Amino acid sequence: MTKGILTQAEADALLALPKEPVSDDVYEYPAAGGRLSVPLVSHDGREEFALDVSRGRIDLAKAKYQQRARRTVLLARLDINGRPHINPGGAPAPRTHLHLYREGFGLTWALPVPADKFRRPDDLAVALDDFLRFCNVDPRPAITSPVSI
Repeated sequence: MTKGILTQAEADALLALPKEPVSDDVYEYPAAGGRLSVPLVSHDGREEFALDVSRGRIDLAKAKYQQRARRTVLLARLDINGRPHINPGGAPAPRTHLHLYREGFGLTWALPVPADKFRRPDDLAVALDDFLRFCNVDPRPAITSPVSI
């Protein structure tokens, strides 16, 4: 995917835009190795978004919550118990971290999870609720709770 597809102002505006599910469907939280994509739309109906949820195949405490705009533009991703990696510039990222769109870099930078926005980032259900709130999704889509680990 092209990293420089949006300006920073455009990406910030899309993330801040209020969103809602396109339907009242109930979605099943993915099992080990599974994926889920929930279509979302801005409240004014002008922008399409998606919430992607994926689950680790072996490590069931590993999950990824991602917000996309315009089908392919990645705006934010919360990696829970992800693989350790190094940010551009050499700083290590913690296993649970947040990626936010940066103009010219896409989601390559991992940030510590902000404690004021995410109550318990290693709890899959609480982290999903907090991620939806962080991405301004209201009302929240109906997603079954993750199985306890």
